[in-house]
Amino acid sequence: MKKELKSFFKKYCDRAFKSKEVAKKLGIKTEHEYQQLKATLYKLYQENFLIKSGKKYSLNLLPKSNKITGILSLTNEGYGFVIPDDKSLKDIFIPSRYTGTAFNGDKVEVLLFANKRGKNLEGQIIRVISRKRKEFIGVVKKAKSLHYIVPEEPDVHKDIFIDPNKTKGANVGDKVVVGNITWEDENSNPVGEILEIFKEEDILQIEAASIARDFGIPFAFSNNALEEANQIESAIDPKEINKRIDFRDKIVFTIDPEDAKDFDDALSIEKNDSGNFIVGIHIADVSYYIKPDSYLDKEALKRGNSVYLVGKAIPMLPEKLSNGICSLNPNEDRLTFSVIAELSPRGKLINYQISKTIINSKRRFTYDEVQQIIEKKKGEFVEQILQLDKLAKILRKKRMKSGSFDFNTSEVKFKLDQNGYPTEAYIKTMKDSNMLIEEFMLLANKIVAEEISKNLKLTNKPFIYRVHDLPDKEKIIEFARFVKSLGYQLNPLNIKKPTEFQKVLEQAKGKPEENLINELAIRSMAKAFYSTQNIGHYGLGFKYYTHFTSPIRRYSDLIVHRLLYNYLQTKPKNLYDLDELDEICEHISSTERVAMEAERFSIKLKQVELLSNQLGSEFEAIISGIVHFGIFVKITSILAEGLIRLRDLDDDFYIYDEKKYAIIGRRTKKTYRLGDKVNVKLVKVNTDRLELDFIIVE
Repeated sequence: MKKELKSFFKKYCDRAFKSKEVAKKLGIKTEHEYQQLKATLYKLYQENFLIKSGKKYSLNLLPKSNKITGILSLTNEGYGFVIPDDKSLKDIFIPSRYTGTAFNGDKVEVLLFANKRGKNLEGQIIRVISRKRKEFIGVVKKAKSLHYIVPEEPDVHKDIFIDPNKTKGANVGDKVVVGNITWEDENSNPVGEILEIFKEEDILQIEAASIARDFGIPFAFSNNALEEANQIESAIDPKEINKRIDFRDKIVFTIDPEDAKDFDDALSIEKNDSGNFIVGIHIADVSYYIKPDSYLDKEALKRGNSVYLVGKAIPMLPEKLSNGICSLNPNEDRLTFSVIAELSPRGKLINYQISKTIINSKRRFTYDEVQQIIEKKKGEFVEQILQLDKLAKILRKKRMKSGSFDFNTSEVKFKLDQNGYPTEAYIKTMKDSNMLIEEFMLLANKIVAEEISKNLKLTNKPFIYRVHDLPDKEKIIEFARFVKSLGYQLNPLNIKKPTEFQKVLEQAKGKPEENLINELAIRSMAKAFYSTQNIGHYGLGFKYYTHFTSPIRRYSDLIVHRLLYNYLQTKPKNLYDLDELDEICEHISSTERVAMEAERFSIKLKQVELLSNQLGSEFEAIISGIVHFGIFVKITSILAEGLIRLRDLDDDFYIYDEKKYAIIGRRTKKTYRLGDKVNVKLVKVNTDRLELDFIIVE
């Protein structure tokens, strides 16, 4: 009977029953069985399996412990729910009077109550474990002698007081960033310090700070980090120069986007007596300036990476370093860490050297400038650029042949006016100049990982790899189903062979559905991440791979520089233990994902801003998604996505066919499929929710 009762209450977990009601449900008729039932119910209550309220019994939904941890999601009304780390539990209801000192998004500890709110357990926040938001934006106000801000976030229900000694000279009415928050007593207000004051005209700065706040990205640098950066000498110690290979007399140059301000990498090339090419891949030696456990190092680790929003970057390092001392600016001596590769004319790696160097870049090229030189075969350093381009194409061809993917992803770029408002959007595609840089950065990353892996076999020292696992089988089967609906063949059983993917991507090149197929192929893949365990990189087809080439903007590369240089020494030290590196890998993989989400949001924001004054305009689009309530379409010229609601298709009653990735007219059999081209008209723009509504036009 005990087993039967447990099954019964698990089935009816949201209801309470008197013993007679249970007996009736279970078909118990004799007095003996009924008495046995009552005794068993009481025993289950004593065992804490059931809760007894009056004469009614119900399933005890409380976990074994009356404390759980999870993430707080607050509503604008002040109450909230904690989403437990234990996924077997439902969300915990938190009344507004029990939210304690927690902000929305914080990781918290909750004391559970025996009562429930509807189907949810109820609880009280007793401890904040970690904060999601470190900074808040608001306008400075004053009451009596106290300065404070009312945060712009609607889910923050407390004014934040400002430490009177840390106002940074802000006046009432200034828009500011407040950080370094302390809040230990729920009956008082949180207290912080002003980190940055915005100028009235600095719209992009305010916008970037707002996005940073929403995604929990640190925005303003701490005073300690800024002071430490200011103390770094820009002049290079002559003793340090003598320790390095000197490339200052060589032709070295950078190639970057037009709007780039931090230059991580530079290239050089010359022919040796054997007829081979010595290619120098010179990377900013950030590790020389940023020492472990310094304020700058802690700040860089916290950020994990730079974030590149439209029109504004949130750098990993203060500007003095990212755009100055560490950046490989033209006509200035710079310390670098270089991979010097000897390549045959056919692209075979003959030999390599990894060494600390010093360079003086002779030219700062943009991608467009180099593209013109490649196409017209004339311009400054044309011989070097054409030879690098030739080698890059050979390396690329070899890489593709060995199983590397060629995702021809398009990037949306914007032209902004002086107020940061978009006036134009266009698609930037990968050209030879972009691929030239990509190939040599891949080569350097691969060489470093291989070099370390060989050393690791002897020294057994930990390292950070950039890894990419095999795709999930279910996602691949789904992707194969989709491309089959468009007339492409992909065998999901052969996912270990990247050639299956390559065939589909190659066949889709130049076709209207190319961007969509590329996007869905990427979504079906596992996500690349950082790990101390080398499982290889599936997407690149590399057995060994790491990130070495961008230490100004990625903390992973800064760590790799430190580890690499240490392991190249005769007596390497123990810089990091394995557990410490594992924690760093998990953290920087997370900050990378957050940065990508913030960057996508920034693009969406500018797309909606641009289209907000184009109501009634017509566009060519491709169907990018189909759901039961409508069709998602993507404008092909600027990749902005919006919705066509089924109710607005008034020529027929359309039915959603999930298996065919289509909606089909019941009467006309007219079909709209994923990947189809359509002409659409913009009929509604919601700038608050970043939503675009379209209708189909014939």
